[in-house]
Amino acid sequence: MPVRKRSTIRDVAREAGVSVAVVSRVLNDGTGPVAPQTRARVVETIERLGFQPRAAARELQQQSTTTIGLVLADLANPFFARLADRVVWDARARGIHVVLLTNQEDPHLEAESLETLVGRSVGSIIATPTGENVDKWRRLITLGVNIVFVDREIDELPGVDVVAINNDLSAEAATQHMLGLGHERIAFISGPLSTSTGRDRVAGFRKAMVAAGVEVDEQFIHAIPFRGDSGGDAVSALLALPNPPTGIIVGNTAQVRSALRRVKQSAIAVPDDLSLIVFDDNPWTELVSPPLTVVRQPIDMLALHSVELAVGRLKGALTEPARHIRVNADFVQRSSTAPLSPVTAD
Repeated sequence: MPVRKRSTIRDVAREAGVSVAVVSRVLNDGTGPVAPQTRARVVETIERLGFQPRAAARELQQQSTTTIGLVLADLANPFFARLADRVVWDARARGIHVVLLTNQEDPHLEAESLETLVGRSVGSIIATPTGENVDKWRRLITLGVNIVFVDREIDELPGVDVVAINNDLSAEAATQHMLGLGHERIAFISGPLSTSTGRDRVAGFRKAMVAAGVEVDEQFIHAIPFRGDSGGDAVSALLALPNPPTGIIVGNTAQVRSALRRVKQSAIAVPDDLSLIVFDDNPWTELVSPPLTVVRQPIDMLALHSVELAVGRLKGALTEPARHIRVNADFVQRSSTAPLSPVTAD
């Protein structure tokens, strides 16, 4: 007579038509809300399948307190690749495993990633959100999953931990540097305005221009996608204007290489004809000719604070309301910016 295979928590979830997280909350009463009819259905399924909830509950609890999820936007972007490396490093140093997924800046893939992590019963998730799927993030919170947004945030979810750089101040400092060199026709290339980084960096740029009494030319602001070759297209459009900018700030980290490539392909000389500042952290930025003036984002600090929050919430060491941690980026002046020449100013 064949031995009957022992039922698992996933078998219960499938038969009851609920998620693993819901079964977990039934097994660990008080860890989250469950509708009475749903609870009754789960309990009936447990009994019918002969499931052993006490052993499973212990196993699930052990797993959820040693595993966190990491959902990053695009690992093809060196910024996020380095962020992933540091998060995994800091988490493993604390004995925490990391399940890494990427949403490739696609809200649909993001939604799938969140469902996957619920199925893996992670206790905390560190993520760079696309700015959408607000309802799905809220659902995770009601399931008792701890959320830490890193680099970006969602305005509709103020109760979530956030670790990010001071994006507005960083863009403001870069713009002030250009203004201090005598530039007034300054262009800004940002990420999509659907993301907090895009909105905040454009806001910082506008603030610096207004404070200097310089009118903002709306043709000089390009909010572009993170993926594709939009950085190069934005540069081409700017340089083709009858009165092109004398300075460009690339505040979209993913598009720096595309934008720089298009500048190199043109007849424009940096910094004689065009001053250039980029938001980037790559070592190559000081190796190109001329070395690039950059806004250097403190990836190590972003990772460290994110892991501390995620693990602290996971283990119950942090119980206070959501923290919003802002870290300052470094402005590094090199040779790609120079005072406005009389010829360029004409």
